Amino acid sequence: MNVLEKINEAVSFLEGKQVPKVGVGIILGTGLGNLLEHVEIINEISYSDIPHFPVSTVEFHKGKLIHAKHNGKEMLIMNGRFHYYEGYSMEEVVFPVRVMRKLGVTKLLISNAAGAVNLDFSKGNLMVIDDHINLQSGNPLRGENFEEIGPRFPDMSQPYSRNLQEKIHQIAVREGVSDLVKTGVYVAVDGPNLETRAEYRYLGRIGADAVGMSTVPEVIAANHAGMEVAAVSVLTDECDPDNLAAVDIADIIAVAGKAEKVLSKLFLGLIEEL
Repeated sequence: MNVLEKINEAVSFLEGKQVPKVGVGIILGTGLGNLLEHVEIINEISYSDIPHFPVSTVEFHKGKLIHAKHNGKEMLIMNGRFHYYEGYSMEEVVFPVRVMRKLGVTKLLISNAAGAVNLDFSKGNLMVIDDHINLQSGNPLRGENFEEIGPRFPDMSQPYSRNLQEKIHQIAVREGVSDLVKTGVYVAVDGPNLETRAEYRYLGRIGADAVGMSTVPEVIAANHAGMEVAAVSVLTDECDPDNLAAVDIADIIAVAGKAEKVLSKLFLGLIEEL
C-alpha cells in the first residue's frame, strides 16, 4: 500500500467518526497541552485507533487527534507528535500532517520545546520561527512523489508565513507579552541526546537561534501540500557553551508549563483572526 492509499484510508476512517473538514490544524509539542483547557472538545480519537497512524512513545505526548472549537472556529489538534529519534521513518513522522491536509486544513500552527542557542534569549521566552536549518538525517519527501499530495520540487523560500508571524506579534502586543516573544531561526537535529558544548558553538555560528528535534519535517510536508504555516518554540533551556549545566528534563517540562499559557493566548488569538 503506498502513502496515498494510506492517507485515504485514514481519512475515510476519520470521516466515519464524524471528523469534519476544517481549515485550521494545530500540533502541540512537549509539555504544551494548556491550549486544550481553553477550547471546547467535540471529539477525540486515539492515534492507535487511526489506520496507519504512528503511536507516540514519548512520555509527555498524549497521542490523540482532537476535533475542537473556539469561539465558533473549528480545528483539528494533534495532542502529541512523532519524532525521528523514536525510530519512525520521516514518512511516518509527517503522515498526520498529510491526513489533516486531506481533511481540509490549510493553515497549520505548530509548537515545540527548544533550547535557546541565541544568548540574548532566555528560557521561558517564546520564539516565532522565521526560518529553519535542517540537520536531520532524512527528508519526508524522499521517495516516490504523488502530485495529488504536492509537487516533486516544492519551494521553501518562505516556509513560515510572514502574514501569520505578523499576526502573532500583533497579538503579543495586544496581550501585553511582547517582551517574551522573539523571532529567530530554528535548527532541527536528530536527537534524542542534547548537544555538546562544541555543537552549540557550531549551531550558533551557522545561524541558529534555537535547537530542537522536531517541527522541520512537518513544515516541509505542510509546504509540500500547500499549507500556510506558523510555528512557535517555547525556549526551555539556555545553551551557553561556556556555562553549560546538565539539563533536567523535569525542569524543561516545568518551564514549558509556565510559558504555554502565553503560547495558548497567541494561538487562540490567531485562530480567532483566521
